[in-house]
Amino acid sequence: MNPIYLTQKDYERLHSVVQIERQTRGPQAVEAISGELKRAKVVASEKIPKDVVTMNSVVRLREMKKGAELEITIVYPKDADLAQRRISVLAAVGTAVLGCKKGDTVEWPAPQGTVIYKVEEIIYQPEAAGDLNL
Repeated sequence: MNPIYLTQKDYERLHSVVQIERQTRGPQAVEAISGELKRAKVVASEKIPKDVVTMNSVVRLREMKKGAELEITIVYPKDADLAQRRISVLAAVGTAVLGCKKGDTVEWPAPQGTVIYKVEEIIYQPEAAGDLNL
């Protein structure tokens, strides 16, 4: 498994989210994101590579079997809105994509079997745009 990269701010906020969700929904609800936090390489916001998916990034994914594209924004649970394609970091796709680089392939279980996507493009990354306080 390749390491993932998180900003210090995202790491701290996500750690808080995990603690709250663990208390309210139980440890299974945060098992996947907890594993990602443990393997993350944490860096300062100013030093995060521009090709890494961070919180509030807008990402274009390509489904590897059918070639369909999907554009989503990775957000904190309170900001999730499926109609606007704002996907919670706790959702399988959000957890899978967070910290990955452009060109990485990610997979996660789905009812119809394992789903495999490639990170095609990072359309917007807050840190690259100078938005360090999102």
